Amino acid sequence: MATYVRTVRNLASFSSLSLRLLRDCHVTPPAAKTSNALPSCIRRRSTRQNNHLARNGARTLSTSASAAKTFNANRYRRSSLRRVQPLNRKFNPRAGANFAIELALDSVVKVFTVSCSPNYLLPWQNKSQRETMGSGFVIPGKKILTNAHVVADHSFVLVRKHGSSTKYRAEVKFVGHECDLAMLIIESEEFWDGMNPLELGDIPFLQEAVAVVGYPQGGDNISVTKGVVSRVEPTQYAHGASQLLAIQIDAAINPGNSGGPAIMGNKVAGVAFQNLTGAENIGYIIPVPVIKHFISGVEENGKYSGFCSLGLSCQPTENVQLRNHFHMRPDMTGVLVSKINPLSDAYKVLKKDDVILAFDGVPIANDGTVPFRNRERITFDHLVSMKQPNEKAVVKVLRNGEEHEFSVILRPLQPLVPVHQFDKLPSYYIFAGLVFIPLTQPFLHEFGEDWYNTSPRRLCERALRELPKKANQQLVILSQVLMDDINAGYERLAELQVLKVNGTEVENLKHLCQLVENCREESVRFDLDDDRVIALNYGLAKTASSRILKRHRIPSSMSTDLVDERSNFPLN
Repeated sequence: MATYVRTVRNLASFSSLSLRLLRDCHVTPPAAKTSNALPSCIRRRSTRQNNHLARNGARTLSTSASAAKTFNANRYRRSSLRRVQPLNRKFNPRAGANFAIELALDSVVKVFTVSCSPNYLLPWQNKSQRETMGSGFVIPGKKILTNAHVVADHSFVLVRKHGSSTKYRAEVKFVGHECDLAMLIIESEEFWDGMNPLELGDIPFLQEAVAVVGYPQGGDNISVTKGVVSRVEPTQYAHGASQLLAIQIDAAINPGNSGGPAIMGNKVAGVAFQNLTGAENIGYIIPVPVIKHFISGVEENGKYSGFCSLGLSCQPTENVQLRNHFHMRPDMTGVLVSKINPLSDAYKVLKKDDVILAFDGVPIANDGTVPFRNRERITFDHLVSMKQPNEKAVVKVLRNGEEHEFSVILRPLQPLVPVHQFDKLPSYYIFAGLVFIPLTQPFLHEFGEDWYNTSPRRLCERALRELPKKANQQLVILSQVLMDDINAGYERLAELQVLKVNGTEVENLKHLCQLVENCREESVRFDLDDDRVIALNYGLAKTASSRILKRHRIPSSMSTDLVDERSNFPLN
């Protein structure tokens, strides 16, 4: 069942609605203009309206330096008073969002990221550099928590605290793209002066109020929006393409809020990370259990360890005839195992057509849900994902009408075709103008936002449905042909999977590179999908490779990860 809901994660859209990350792209502001550049709604105010406002004692809009000076003086005066006794502040339940502001001022920061994403169509190049902004907040241990998508593919990260004009260099210590969380550290002791960490709280109940604090688009100063919790359930994480617990709120959170805390009372209830496009005021925050799982994992292992999976694809058993067919008694509930990942520990103990009745003693309903809090229900994937790697779980199973209990070791499992590949360069190998790459979803995403319909159908189906048969397995494809006399006529074979090299089945790109580089035969043959064949004279092909690389200004025939492994290639 751990992949029962996750099969949805690979789809490009969710009907007419889609989840949107809250990262704000940086746009350089225009040069300062005169006061005539006020919004049209203000410029068009009539003289009669202004006289009316003046007669009634209303304050008119002022852009004078004295007004700004007074405002800043008041702000800094409040800030100075607040910092006199920062540790003696006590939570007043009546203060609500105002208290959230007081907490946030000494904790929430603005994150400036310079990133450069790889080009999967031309894997030896990067795309244009871009600047984005997000939010973050300080947690105990002199660390800053933010979203993974705020710092994804980063080359430079700066952090600015509230009330300061100084930006401090930050180092991305840990990143969990699956749960969309990242941890930053700052070496400068000056930055930590006056900063107070926020404590993690609990999952809020429905209709409880939360305040989202951050730096959304529309301004440069800190912003606070207030809303209530409307739903708690496993949700699609747009960045990591995973299905994890999330909290839905009706607060107005916008791009730039990414990584900012959602505060309930005097503690953090979650981290803002995405909203739902096409809907009004539907935002999502990452709950505390997911945050704690990420933090405890990186602290114990020294690296991001991921979220566990059973490696199963399951079917609901809501149909009465289906339950009768598998000998389920009227008092039994569960889900039917339809597919098992060969790399999972469950593959050793479970079988297709088993009915999973309970996980760690928690009964599973026919629709795959388990009880959660006050008459709420969530998919039992949540129980699996909250386990730590290499932790055991007891699975109660109905097999051929008999009940069994099995102990299964849980581990994070990687799909055959990677869903994302942030913070790493794509792999490639070029031989005689033939560009070989491992199939990844980022490559399919290069076909546009509607990649599910515009990318090669066969590759798309394999990316979404096929399971690995062995460790380190990759689907290697011929992504394109850099034209030359040596490969003329083979250009129509692009976007096909490479199955064999000189009769040997290809396991991954490194293996293909080994087979070609160590070839001792006069010609090299590539067997492709759809029974297509490429045959080249090996000596002529090696000579042609150099001139093709020079013509296209490609620095190397292989990516750096293969260059590092080249010395380990065995010789025939």
